Amino acid sequence: MKIFAHTKWDIMPVLAATAHLAFNIYLIAGFSSRPLWLSAVLGAVDAVSISWNINSISHNFIHTPYFKPKWMNYAFSLLESVTIGFSQVYYHWVHMRHHSGNSDRPNENGETVDLLSIYKHGKNGEPENVFSYTFLSFFRDDLGDIHQAIAKKRPFDARWGRIELVSFFAFVFLALVYDWRATFFFLPFYYLGNCLSSLNGYYEHLNGDPDVPIAWGVSSHNGFYNWLWFGNGYHAEHHYRPKMHWTKLSTFHEQIKQEQEAAGTHVISTCHALGFMAKENRQQGEFPHAG
Repeated sequence: MKIFAHTKWDIMPVLAATAHLAFNIYLIAGFSSRPLWLSAVLGAVDAVSISWNINSISHNFIHTPYFKPKWMNYAFSLLESVTIGFSQVYYHWVHMRHHSGNSDRPNENGETVDLLSIYKHGKNGEPENVFSYTFLSFFRDDLGDIHQAIAKKRPFDARWGRIELVSFFAFVFLALVYDWRATFFFLPFYYLGNCLSSLNGYYEHLNGDPDVPIAWGVSSHNGFYNWLWFGNGYHAEHHYRPKMHWTKLSTFHEQIKQEQEAAGTHVISTCHALGFMAKENRQQGEFPHAG
């Protein structure tokens, strides 16, 4: 029986996700035997890992589910939900809205199709300030609205999303029972990880062009970044062809490179999370926005 839907290379993100869950368990289980300073270091590593997982493993899984059997995809979706701390099904719906709007600017009613658009809470047609986008995005999702929107067309998935949320809360409850001090200690790092994910998303679109499909996203072609983040650096290419598998984005970039240059597709030299350090953004005079 064929297990992987696209390529055996997807064993890499699957194993990485499993390792991330094991690391989360270790954070709690080993807390009492570690000095606080070491737990703080590991908490910072986990914060980066949350952003890494959301924007690479979890993100790629949305567009190209890893497994051929549906039950394995639902199982992996559940594993990811427990690992990153929110429903993968809900994330799927929000992310599809993101691709429908492609970080669009507000319409005459002040609304955007893309709920994650960097322009949604900006002023005068400018992107939102990077600091407020980074630290407030975590609190802006309305889970009730998301659930209802999913339930209209995919009632089973909506129910599965609730199971994922309950499973995550059950995981947190078990962690509290095992060591409540450890659980509260790592809670700020969970929030920080989500903030880092928002920071990553901000620079995936800052200086992109919401009106030009080939320039919707902002890319980084750094080899190590794309190896570690499973092709996430090819973000402009991904928005242009969102159903393309992450292993093919590098080749696709070479095919459309001249078209991208002609369209002014924005490319930065750093990884997206360090976009505030990218000289290409400073040259645009866009660090940081005050809108």
